[in-house]
Amino acid sequence: MLIWKYLLSSAFVLMIVGQCAGQKKNDPADSTRRFQKPTGIRLGTDLISLGKNFTNSSFSGWEANADVDFGRYYAALDYGSWTRDLPITNGTYQNDGRYFRIGADINFMLKDPDKNMFFIGFRYARANFNEHIVYQTTASNFGDFQVESSNIGAKGGWVELTTGLRVKIWKQFWMGYTARMKFLPSVTGNPAFETYEIPGFGQTFKGIYWGFNYQAFWRIPFKGSK
Repeated sequence: MLIWKYLLSSAFVLMIVGQCAGQKKNDPADSTRRFQKPTGIRLGTDLISLGKNFTNSSFSGWEANADVDFGRYYAALDYGSWTRDLPITNGTYQNDGRYFRIGADINFMLKDPDKNMFFIGFRYARANFNEHIVYQTTASNFGDFQVESSNIGAKGGWVELTTGLRVKIWKQFWMGYTARMKFLPSVTGNPAFETYEIPGFGQTFKGIYWGFNYQAFWRIPFKGSK
């Protein structure tokens, strides 16, 4: 319930900002501030996630992104895969899962003919994953022995506030970035297993986690639109 309260509060604040920002006092709202018929969909991927596959031996994954314009408002969806194999004290920790985010962005570059964006937005995110830990320990009566524990079919959730840019580079090719403030992580699963990391979020003991994506998109116009 607490997550939904934060989500609804964030959405309400963003709608207020979207209606008020840049609007002159006593001037009627122009058509750029209203919901409009969508003109196209952008499909892309996070280049940082792809690069980490080659530069970070403990990580394997990818992320796909999509958004659709409704005037200055954009519906956004992200879907990703995340696998980690981390060394810990006297052992290893592994997780593997999928995650998605769904939400909306508000564009503050209202009259740009190319639909370039500076935006703020919010996301609600969910993850399904498995995790496993193996480590060595010592007990006075048993000496050294190995401990294993798993959390199979775990589910995680969190909320994000986002901001970033989208810029048209050439024809229908776009690039941009998204900065994320992630918070309110929650996990359901094996109650005896203390989750270390949620795919798509990061380490759970950090109540607020910062994320950054650098993305490339290809825009597909809808019929009759540019």
